[in-house]
Amino acid sequence: MADESALSPARHEPTDVSTRVIRLGVPILVAAVIGLSLLVMWLFPGRIVDRTIHLPLPRYPAPGLQVSPREDMAKFHAREIQWLNSTGWVDRKNGVVHIPIGEAMRKIAQEGISDWPAPRAEQLQSEQPRPEARP
Repeated sequence: MADESALSPARHEPTDVSTRVIRLGVPILVAAVIGLSLLVMWLFPGRIVDRTIHLPLPRYPAPGLQVSPREDMAKFHAREIQWLNSTGWVDRKNGVVHIPIGEAMRKIAQEGISDWPAPRAEQLQSEQPRPEARP
């Protein structure tokens, strides 16, 4: 094995980056960042967001916590089913009422919807049930 005293002392590689590149590169980099910042501010004027907090802060209500979500959902479902199967006023002033959903579906099936586009003849033919061929 060779003695360490025979090795040359440790030193950096002087050819990687010269001091001239550093002296020129840093000011150019700083100038580019400042120039690009000014360019962005010129292209998008008024886009600086005011992050000042205005006092007093608004008070929002605390969230309502559900004690029993299943029970709440069952009550909601019962109310909706009751409304769907009942009659009542939606807008009394304009004479708009709601009717039970089953009755409404029967009425639509019998009378159709006014202003609804009529089906074309080829659509009606394609929707007709075709007799199945039996071997």
